[in-house]
Amino acid sequence: MKRNIILMGPPGAGKGTLAKKLMSLGFAHISTGDMFRKAIKAGTALGQLAEQFIKRGDLVPDDVTIGIVKERLSQDDCAQGFLLDGFPRTLVQAEALEELTKEINRPIETVVNLDCNEKELVRRIAGRRICKVCGAPYHIETLKPKIDGICDLCSGLLYQRNDDNEEALKVRLDHYNHQTKPLLDFYQARGLLHHFNSLVSSEALFDEIAQFLKS
Repeated sequence: MKRNIILMGPPGAGKGTLAKKLMSLGFAHISTGDMFRKAIKAGTALGQLAEQFIKRGDLVPDDVTIGIVKERLSQDDCAQGFLLDGFPRTLVQAEALEELTKEINRPIETVVNLDCNEKELVRRIAGRRICKVCGAPYHIETLKPKIDGICDLCSGLLYQRNDDNEEALKVRLDHYNHQTKPLLDFYQARGLLHHFNSLVSSEALFDEIAQFLKS
């Protein structure tokens, strides 16, 4: 089984949904976006700082992000393998991750990249809804709850994130194309990169990637 995985792909490609499914294989899911949103909700200094950037669709500064990731990867639940979702997003972050995973002896073993076209990304992002209580993902077209606006799992209210709109997506895609997409070459050169088509159903994508990780 391949462990210590980076999930890559443009915003809306399905990284978060896939990561939650892969947790059933024993991975710790590490989402920098989730960590920042929790900090924002709690009103911490980190959360207040991150909120200024996230509301604009901008990336949180490297030094802040790297620090929070290093602390998280050192925790015990990452010993059996982890999924990095939303990190690294810049070359500086990728180089820092390479060093810190060596320090804690938990090197990256593979990079899973989800390919998706821009038209589909807009459709996915604009229709995405999240449970306020448990964070379960939904979509107004493809993953509807049984009761409109209510989470099937915990009955929490569903909401649309501030950055889940076409205007913010354009900003995020611009950042992705200029800062994150070049990391594909970085990991390709290290023999770690593997591409998957995320236009298939989430179940089919999970089955394909799970089989790959077990090979």
